[in-house]
Amino acid sequence: MQQTKAAPGTLQKRILSADTLTGDTVVNRRNEELGKIEHMMIDIESGRVVYAVLSFGGFLGMGDKLFAIPWKALTIDLPQKRFVLDVERERLEQAPGFDKSNWPDMADRKWGEGVYKYYGAMSHWS
Repeated sequence: MQQTKAAPGTLQKRILSADTLTGDTVVNRRNEELGKIEHMMIDIESGRVVYAVLSFGGFLGMGDKLFAIPWKALTIDLPQKRFVLDVERERLEQAPGFDKSNWPDMADRKWGEGVYKYYGAMSHWS
């Protein structure tokens, strides 16, 4: 198979390390900042990223609320090094969330289906 090279500066990265994405900003389509990616949750059986954990609110990391955002609900804006979540800020404020010391069972299928439904994303179980 012949391998072709992209012109300098045009190569689209398709594989990145999780720590490259952790800490990236998340904005909505209005370009309003929604928070930052704190963690990536991986289904160890399939090897797929299932959720990104988004921190939102608080001040200097204090009082942040965490949200499990279905991976399929996020798009990556590589040039701006950020994620885009198609949700209004008010909707995110009302989303099911959790705090740093009280995480839900991410493997609970009923809980997961509710999160996917809230964001209008197809479940990774489907």
